[in-house]
Amino acid sequence: MLCIRHIRAKPSLLVRHFSHSLEPTPSPPQRRSPRRLSFLADKCSSMHQLKQVQAQMIITGRIHDNYAASRLLLAFTSLSDSGDISYAAKLFHRTHEPNTFMWNTMITAFAGSSDPSVALFLYVEMRRRVEVRPGRHTFPFVLKACSKLQWLRSCRQIHGHVVRFGLELDLFVANGLVRGYSVSGGLGYARCVFDEMSERNLSVWTSMVCGYAQNDCSNEALVLFDRMVGEGFVPNGATLASVLSASAKEGCLELGDRIYEFMREKGIGLGVILGTASVHMYAKSGAVSKARVVFETMQEKNIATWNAMIHGLAFHGHGEEALSLFYELKKEKAIKPNHITFIGVLSACGHAGLLELGHDIFHSMTAVYDIEPKIEHYGCMVNLLGREGKLVEAENLIRSMPWKPDIMIWGSLLTACNNCGNIEVAKRVVGEILALDPSNHGVHVILSNMYAETGSWGHASRQREVMRTGNLKKIPGSSSAENGRCESSRISTL
Repeated sequence: MLCIRHIRAKPSLLVRHFSHSLEPTPSPPQRRSPRRLSFLADKCSSMHQLKQVQAQMIITGRIHDNYAASRLLLAFTSLSDSGDISYAAKLFHRTHEPNTFMWNTMITAFAGSSDPSVALFLYVEMRRRVEVRPGRHTFPFVLKACSKLQWLRSCRQIHGHVVRFGLELDLFVANGLVRGYSVSGGLGYARCVFDEMSERNLSVWTSMVCGYAQNDCSNEALVLFDRMVGEGFVPNGATLASVLSASAKEGCLELGDRIYEFMREKGIGLGVILGTASVHMYAKSGAVSKARVVFETMQEKNIATWNAMIHGLAFHGHGEEALSLFYELKKEKAIKPNHITFIGVLSACGHAGLLELGHDIFHSMTAVYDIEPKIEHYGCMVNLLGREGKLVEAENLIRSMPWKPDIMIWGSLLTACNNCGNIEVAKRVVGEILALDPSNHGVHVILSNMYAETGSWGHASRQREVMRTGNLKKIPGSSSAENGRCESSRISTL
């Protein structure tokens, strides 16, 4: 393809280019131009290269060719690791009459993005177009967006559309329905879809078993897993890892144990993925000793394996063992700690009451490992300082963060203030929480109880009056079992 800037730099190239264009040439190569551009775009390794191809399409007028525009630009920019979904969206909205492939491409891209609701809005807009129809390549990704958002009502609406277009028995679509219902609180609907299927594949079985595990229905998950095996379906590594992950998420030790025994019976080797999933499952379910056995028997480990074991030990109160394992990790040449590792290590310091060591490890993140602490690491340090009664230091640490503190980290400090009986710091923390959420009057319960314990009944009464005139609301809490924070920071109301 002739580059325009080369033509401008060397006029002789321009003459040569047009002299060749005057020679009689057959028409088929010109008609194949969109495909040649398509193949060229497939080989692009950066957005800069792709935009060069786009420029050629604009110059030749091929940008208006639906085949070229859809395959060459939208698919690449939406789905490639080096692509740019916002740039793809601009191209899409400038297309006069996007075809079904274009709609599906954009819905797929946004379903896997950080804002999957856009995929649903695109689907709604697509349904308003007469010239395009959703199909078996549309609904699975619309349902994926519903799953990520956990919108049960949207799942049911999409289900109605699936039936209308006669795709309820399509395995790809039905699997999306089962998964969407399972994670959105519609387990009964998921089972109905599953039971009505005349044919099932391994993915559908896996989604249903995981659905039961994720909804803390371990008995049903066990029965269905045994039925799946009994009907001749042999779980592969991906299936087993998915079920183990679902078991870990909800602490279904019985199901996870059954999966692990199945792997042993069938002689399925513990590679990195299955081994890590097994360690994670046992550690999250409280069977720390079993997790340690699996960990030690693994021939190959990655940082996720080490993190699962360190976090399991730390969360269940084995701080010294977690720190000992961290020191073993430091001796590994091929594996380096990451930011997840330090959440577990700092949590272990909190359980063991090792304030100075926690300080050293926290500062080593940037000094030794070039890892910038995140809010989770600051939360661990606040918890550690709070346990040791260093409340002013914890407050100063929060105020020194490069981000605006959230309610959770202030709530963790307020819990520490309550435990230590420090009303002065507690009053400042309550002010910060109310500045973030004025309707969150539950903090007045904490202050009222603290005043009552010191005999300051006048102050306690005033806090109770505020509670009576306002709407009582709990401060949101978290724990490492939920989202990676170090400790529970939930504050209860009366």
